[in-house]
Amino acid sequence: MRAPQAPRVPSERIVHGERVTDEFAWMADRDDPRLSAYLAEENAYARERTAHLEPLIEAIVGEIKGRTVETDLDVPVRHGGWWYYTRTIEGADYPVHARVALAHCPTRPMLDGQEPPAAEQVLLDENIEAGDADFFALGACDVSPDGRLLAWSVDRTGDERYDLAVRDLATGLTIDDAVRDIGEGVAFSFDGTHVFYTRLDEAWRSHEVWRHQVGAPAVSDVLVLTEPDESFFLGVSTTTDDRWVVVSSSSKSTSQVWLLDAATPLEQPRTVLPRRADVLYDIEPLAEGILILHNADRANFQVGWLSEPGAPVQEIIDLGWSAENEFVTGVEAFEGFVVLSLRSGGRTMLRFVPIHAASPVGFGAPHDLTFPAETATLTLGNTPDPTSATVQVCQVSLATPAAVYDYDVHTRSLTLLKAQRVPGLDLSAVRETRIWASAPDGAAVPVSLVHHADVRPDGSAAVLLYGYGAYGIPTDSWFSVPRLSLLERGVVFAIAHVRGGTELGWNWYVQGRLENKVASITDLVACAEALVAQGWAAPDRVAIEGGSAGGLLVAAAATRAPALFRAVLAQVPFIDVLTTMLDPALPLTVTERQEWGDPIADRAAYQRIASYSPYERVPVGDFPAVVVTTSMHDTRVFVTEPAKWVARLRARVTDDPVCRPILMRTQLAAGHGGRSGRYQAWREIAWEWAVLLELLGAAAQD
Repeated sequence: MRAPQAPRVPSERIVHGERVTDEFAWMADRDDPRLSAYLAEENAYARERTAHLEPLIEAIVGEIKGRTVETDLDVPVRHGGWWYYTRTIEGADYPVHARVALAHCPTRPMLDGQEPPAAEQVLLDENIEAGDADFFALGACDVSPDGRLLAWSVDRTGDERYDLAVRDLATGLTIDDAVRDIGEGVAFSFDGTHVFYTRLDEAWRSHEVWRHQVGAPAVSDVLVLTEPDESFFLGVSTTTDDRWVVVSSSSKSTSQVWLLDAATPLEQPRTVLPRRADVLYDIEPLAEGILILHNADRANFQVGWLSEPGAPVQEIIDLGWSAENEFVTGVEAFEGFVVLSLRSGGRTMLRFVPIHAASPVGFGAPHDLTFPAETATLTLGNTPDPTSATVQVCQVSLATPAAVYDYDVHTRSLTLLKAQRVPGLDLSAVRETRIWASAPDGAAVPVSLVHHADVRPDGSAAVLLYGYGAYGIPTDSWFSVPRLSLLERGVVFAIAHVRGGTELGWNWYVQGRLENKVASITDLVACAEALVAQGWAAPDRVAIEGGSAGGLLVAAAATRAPALFRAVLAQVPFIDVLTTMLDPALPLTVTERQEWGDPIADRAAYQRIASYSPYERVPVGDFPAVVVTTSMHDTRVFVTEPAKWVARLRARVTDDPVCRPILMRTQLAAGHGGRSGRYQAWREIAWEWAVLLELLGAAAQD
């Protein structure tokens, strides 16, 4: 079968006096039958070109399945007289959400062999709700403060618009399904009579908060708050103690928060602090005051105290709980202590501050919880009981499966609650380490590695290098069962912690956005070069992987240094950045200007984005092998973008179906996160791994 060739229909645009011809601009119309036909041809081509890999794909799926405890139960958490948990069932794609009354089970419930705990009450079985649907994604799943009702929402297409339902947990009956086409989060009033939710505009921006009376028709819902600024998103939630409904509005650089007493849901929310340009803040109510996490005076954020909502900004008292070089990422308050989540020197840590009413400042001396592994990730777990004297903490690394502990803040002791089991494999043969790469401007960029013990840095191994580097989202180490199939075949997996994330603090993000975006790309190239120079990768066996904004990253890196990479795996890639940012009518474009720039109003931004946008920079000649995955219903990155890039690659670069193939697969029933259901997801990742393993010369297993 010959590689598909998309129709070329030249279209011109002129911006800032620059004339550009786009022969695939017609793909912007996703309803164009030519696009559907082209995507079908690409799917057929990818299917034929990889048919010989089916035995390897099946083997990898079998490995993932064999190393997964399919019938399992997560760590139950105590809240309001119940133990809440989710569990999975062998052969079922989706989890079951359930609870057991403390009266029946004073200690944490466990599986009874393969059976659920005794006296279990099922809140929501996603498998029953999904039925035989091709796609099912749960949004909200919230129990009312009095434990009577469940509000849950679902997206059945992948477009991230949800339908809401309210269930009476005593009878299991749905008592309300009037509200449809909403955002993801919801919040109950304290008595469970009302539910707050968000509405999306045509640009998929959550721009309104509404109040719905349970059991009433949706037409009687009340608009609570509107966000007119197109660069802001609204969100709604409740505090841990259920006392407050929290409404937040955030752009990439500015935020505002309102509080509404959950016991008086018909009142209007009160602003906590007025909106200030380039100031981000979040809140955590504590007693009669509010803890404020903000960056008004420190780029890496700090925690302050405000006596009440609406108090003057000048009244914020700095509590002095962190240093300037410590990036504070979160704060959570309990009855007896406060927990800060921090990053310092590229590592995650937790800081505990006891509450001492007798102290002049109301708080005792802080202490820290850390783990020694350089590549470990430590996070605060789920502890919904604000009166608890212990909290769940979670530790994971590239080589160590996730472990959940109870941490006693008073005795400073850890009790293991659950460690992820990986049947059939000796994990003592898995090694992890961290190296550092030197960027062109001299910045030291961390790279985390995981590999089999048999792999040595002798310059012969294959490497899959992962990167993201955008929106200030850190790429922390995580354990992956599917990844073990790569490690067993001698592939080294590496994470490039490039600028654009916040692994090394807020400034690490600033150095990789807007006018500094190219630094993310050159960082990734430098990381690949360091892997080769330090012997972890053979010069001709480096593949790179990235999704969404990470897809842009890896495609731009391959465009900048095509000879450095054997293959590119780009998942739902944000690949046609300039065209998207030139169209304010597209979803999310206006909000993205603070990340990439405004090429309409700013000529410099136009030229800068054009200089790295992969679609604009497709070269002529040799290029790495390309594997692209995308989804028909993706509303964050339209299928148009990867389709255009693949079509232009086919027209310009050397398309060798054996050495440098170009493959694209489009999921017809999925969104930005790919297919739903774990078994479908396993098959998708197995296909990706099989293709990469063959390209890297690592398909055979020793």
